[in-house]
Amino acid sequence: MRHQRWFPIAALALALFGINVVARLVIRLGFDGDETAENRASIVMFAVIGLTLAGVAFVRAQRVPPMSWLPDLTAAALAGLLLTVLVGPFISGDSPFAAGAGSFFAQIWLYGGFAIVGTLLGYWVATALGRDYRSRSLSAFAQNRATKPRRPVRR
Repeated sequence: MRHQRWFPIAALALALFGINVVARLVIRLGFDGDETAENRASIVMFAVIGLTLAGVAFVRAQRVPPMSWLPDLTAAALAGLLLTVLVGPFISGDSPFAAGAGSFFAQIWLYGGFAIVGTLLGYWVATALGRDYRSRSLSAFAQNRATKPRRPVRR
């Protein structure tokens, strides 16, 4: 089952949703009614989601080209987004549209923004360090071309 293509996508989506669940439980149990603390906890949650995606992008960028991992990461982030905005409010005792459509769509925009910036950050760090797939391939090619081929001995 772990070797199925959907398994890493589902695992990452559930991990992103787990971050949301933890943040909602912390807000519900620790800061119920304090709107300033709720907003700060939400921003911290989105930042942790972005950093998680940055870490995944950094690791995946070292192993395979972006066209291989970027669709999977996008699908996982979208699934995590849907779980966060549609299922997450029930953990807090609300419904998805309890705070209004503006709050619902603001959550989508924040999630999307942090996810995109996190993914780009992870890929850019891997590229800047020369550890991405393309840089490593070019380095191996340059090293292979720099070695002189063995010359046959003429007799």
